[in-house]
Amino acid sequence: MRRRWRATGLLAPVAVAVVAVVASPLGFVIAQAAQAGWDQTRRLLGRPLIATLLWHTLSLAAAVTLATAVLGFGAAYLVERTTLPGRRAWTVALALPLAVPEFVRGYSWVSLFRSVHGYWGAVLVMTCSLYPLVFLPVAAALRHGDAAAEEVSRSLGRGRLATLWRVTLPLTRPALAGGVLLVSLYLLGEYGAFAMLRYTTFATAVFTQYKLGFDAASASLLTLVLVALALLLVALEAWAGRRTRVTRHGALARPAPPARLGGWTAPALLALAALVGVSLGVPLYALTYWLIKGSSTTLPSASVLGATLATLGYALGAALVATAAAVPVALYGWRHGTRPARAVERVAYLTRALPGIAVALSVVFFAVRWAQPLYQQPPMLILGYVLLFFPLALTAVRAALAQVPPGVEEAARSLGTRPLAVLGRITLPLVLPGLGAAVAMVGLTASTELTATLLLRPTGTQTLATQFWVYTSGLAYGAAAPYAALMVALSVPSVLLLTRRNLGRPGENQ
Repeated sequence: MRRRWRATGLLAPVAVAVVAVVASPLGFVIAQAAQAGWDQTRRLLGRPLIATLLWHTLSLAAAVTLATAVLGFGAAYLVERTTLPGRRAWTVALALPLAVPEFVRGYSWVSLFRSVHGYWGAVLVMTCSLYPLVFLPVAAALRHGDAAAEEVSRSLGRGRLATLWRVTLPLTRPALAGGVLLVSLYLLGEYGAFAMLRYTTFATAVFTQYKLGFDAASASLLTLVLVALALLLVALEAWAGRRTRVTRHGALARPAPPARLGGWTAPALLALAALVGVSLGVPLYALTYWLIKGSSTTLPSASVLGATLATLGYALGAALVATAAAVPVALYGWRHGTRPARAVERVAYLTRALPGIAVALSVVFFAVRWAQPLYQQPPMLILGYVLLFFPLALTAVRAALAQVPPGVEEAARSLGTRPLAVLGRITLPLVLPGLGAAVAMVGLTASTELTATLLLRPTGTQTLATQFWVYTSGLAYGAAAPYAALMVALSVPSVLLLTRRNLGRPGENQ
C-alpha cells in the first residue's frame, strides 16, 4: 500500500529530522575516522588482523543467520500450519529465549561448560539467542496470510512439500528477510557475549581500541567497516522485499487448514523440545545452580532493588521516546512509498550495526560540546538507548501500519476529516497493538544493554546489566546470578506481550 497524499505538511520534515538525530552517531564516527588520515587508514586496513576480523564476523554471521532462518521458519510452520499439540504453549516457549540477554546466555554456558568458547560456541549461543527474531515475524505472517495461493497450488496437483517450497516460503519472504536482517545487525554490534566466549569480531576490536588503546580514530575506521557491512545487509533485505510483495485485499484473510502431522507428531515435539531445552533450559539451569550454590564474593555489595528500579526507569523512558519518534518515520514511509521515503527508513536501520560504545561516545561528545549540564545525567543515557534501539521500534510500528486495511485513511479524508484527526482517531487506534509491541521490544533490549550503559550511566548509578558485568568480570558467578535472574524475570512480560498476537486461532480450541 502506498499513500501519496500528505497527512500534514510537517510529516516529511519531522521524519527527516528524527532520522537525522538517530543517524548522528554515524556522522560522529565518520568525523573521527577522518582524523586518521590516508596513511594511517591504509596501514590499519592493510593489517592481517583486519582480514581475520572480517572472516570471523562474516563467517559467524553467515552460520547464525542460516541457522536462525531454518529454525525460525521451521518452528513457525509447525506452530501455525500443522496440528501440533499445545500450539499456544509452544508459541510462548519458543519466544521466551528473547528474555535471556546474549551476555547472560554466554555466562550460563561458560560457567557450566568451560569448553564452550570460540567460533562454535559463538554460533551455538547466538543461534539460541536470536532465532526468535525470525520465529515471531514468520509466525505472524503465516497466521495472517491468506490461504488462497496455497489452495490453488494444491489444486494444481502439487504436494505439501512442493507448495511449502514454491508458495508458502516465498509469501513469507518479507517477514523472513526482516527477521534475518535484525539477526545480522545484532551480530555486527554484539560485544558482551563474544567477550565471554573469547571470540574476536569487529565489535570486540572496536571496544578494545576505544577502552584500552584510547585510539578513537582507529576504532572509528573499524566501525565504518561494520557500517559498510550493515549497508550491504540492508540492501540485500530491500532486494528480497522487492522480489515478493504481499498485498492484502481485505481486512481479514482466510486461514489455511492445518496440515496433519500423523506419525511425524512425536519427532516434531521432540525437535521443538530440544530447541527450547537448549535455548531456555540451559540458562535457567545455570541461574538456578549459581543462585543455590551461593553468592560469596570479595567485591563490594550493591543494592539489587536500586539496580532494578534504575533499569526499569531508563528502559521504560527509552521505550516511550523511541516509539513516539518512530511513528512519523513509519508513517512517512508507509504513506508515500517513494525512493526518498524508503531511503529515510533505511538510514534509520544503520545505527543498529554500530557498537554500543560508538553510540555512547557520540552522545558524550554531544553533551560535552553542546549540553554540558546534561553530561552524565539520565537524559543522556535515555538518548543513547533511543539511538541504539530506534530500529526495533520502527520495525514494529511499520509492521503494524502494514496491517491497516487499504483506503481507511482516504475514506476518512473524503468525509472532510482533517489529517491530524484521521491520525488520532483512526490510524493510531488501529496500530495501537503495534505501538505496544514497539514499547515492549525497546524496553526489553534497553533493560539488558551493557556497553553503552557502562559509559553513559550517571555517576553512582548501577543497572542490573552493569552490576552483573562487574561480578562476572571478577569471576564471581554466584554473586552475578541474582542480577541475571532479575534481568530475565523483567524481560518475560515484554516477551509475552510480543507473543500475544500469535496466540489463538479462530475456531480452534487448544
